[in-house]
Amino acid sequence: IILIQINPSKFMNKKSIGILIILIVTILGVSISMNSEEKDDNVVFHITLADPELYTNGIYTNNFTMEPGTYFFRFVPNGSSPEILSIKLSGQNYSFIENFNLKGIPHESETSKYFTWEYEGMKNITIDSMEEVTITINPNGNVMGSVSIDIIKKKGDESTK
Repeated sequence: IILIQINPSKFMNKKSIGILIILIVTILGVSISMNSEEKDDNVVFHITLADPELYTNGIYTNNFTMEPGTYFFRFVPNGSSPEILSIKLSGQNYSFIENFNLKGIPHESETSKYFTWEYEGMKNITIDSMEEVTITINPNGNVMGSVSIDIIKKKGDESTK
């Protein structure tokens, strides 16, 4: 928190007061949003696949525990990410398989054209009971392309109460 002491006689101009108020509101807004983002994410799994050594025979696997609830996948892809990213979650009483397809979204400005990237596919999953889950990620031959993958428990999920 930043405290600013102001001498009102130096800021008689309404424009200066307006700028100061906008600055204070902006600083508070950014501070509050940064704090809320840290609390909002309930990441139960995270991996950044950017190194071929993370794969065994072209496949990445790991184990983690998921409690009952609703979750969603969050991806941070780029143009070199695998075109098809196959993800399988398997547990004693749970199975999920999806082939996520990389989609480039073109954007144009006055001076350039660029792309943002996203994976299309079923991103929401629901777990009915606590599960020890094995995640298997297959980049379908593209072990050089980088992508970050998170599985996040949705906020306000009634099954967590």
